[in-house]
Amino acid sequence: MRRLLAALAVPMPQLFALPVALSIALLLPAPAFGDDPAARALRPPDYRLAPRDIGDGIWLFEGANADFAVGNGCNIINTAFIDTGDGVVVVNTGPSRRYGEQQRAAIAQVTKAPVRLVLNLNLHPDYFFGNQAYADASPAALAGTVAGAAREAGAYADNLYRLCGDWMAGTEPAPPVTTIEPGPRTIGRHRFELLRLQGHTGDDLVLIDHTARVMFAGGLAFRSRIPTTPHADIPRWLASLDVLERRMREDGLRLLVPSHGPALDGADAIAQTRDYLRWLDARLRQAAREGRDLAEVIAMPVPAPYSSWAAMPAEYLRNVTHLYPAYEREALAP
Repeated sequence: MRRLLAALAVPMPQLFALPVALSIALLLPAPAFGDDPAARALRPPDYRLAPRDIGDGIWLFEGANADFAVGNGCNIINTAFIDTGDGVVVVNTGPSRRYGEQQRAAIAQVTKAPVRLVLNLNLHPDYFFGNQAYADASPAALAGTVAGAAREAGAYADNLYRLCGDWMAGTEPAPPVTTIEPGPRTIGRHRFELLRLQGHTGDDLVLIDHTARVMFAGGLAFRSRIPTTPHADIPRWLASLDVLERRMREDGLRLLVPSHGPALDGADAIAQTRDYLRWLDARLRQAAREGRDLAEVIAMPVPAPYSSWAAMPAEYLRNVTHLYPAYEREALAP
């Protein structure tokens, strides 16, 4: 049961029947190497971070399109840096101190420019647990992320140490310390815009690089992966996706980089995320109206294309567990 609570990464999830708890726990990533060939592919201390040049001074570190696992070093996030000509902007710092240190070392192999700004796009741990490597740069985030990361950092650390094992060695929670405001900002040759949206979490930061015509959508858009939902508000999330879609079109942006899923794949991450959230909302609402319990909802088959997306079935089961109690309360309300 403790393993289940860790995977859900919420302070006090709803308790439910033991068979359901066990069924979910069996699907969680195992915190040990064992004999899994995939686990042998990547071992501490090397994340093998290889920055990919995507043009206009932007370099990308692409994480695994998967769930947290020892075999991928719990590196499931896309991070990036931008060499502006007047310092480096870092977008997210990864799941551990080791990741942050190796990310910063990789940046130094590309440019000798100092790190000028570090952005954590939301409060989830793989966005900021590498901040220890950037203590001198005072990592920044929106106010809700600063507060939320500080509030939940201890629980996140417990969960990641349990799930990620030796990759977490030396990692201490280092929430962002600087509150940043949305709006335009020019650094060197690059003209940026910081957008404040909501839905994936209570305070989602989106970075638009107008010079490079690239959007870093954070956790609001997932590509070919089941979205994470521990802090989700689906109606607000859908509204934010409409904003992202409009801005991509009106601003003539050439690329959307999601924090999770293939960074440069041609699939429309906004449309994929919107379709999944609408489907999930409809499924949970109908199930609650029919009086189904959590175990019944979990047992319902997941249709294509979602059934083949990364992090199935574990992330979908967490979606249901996070969200379904609210639908049940709504259905039972007088």
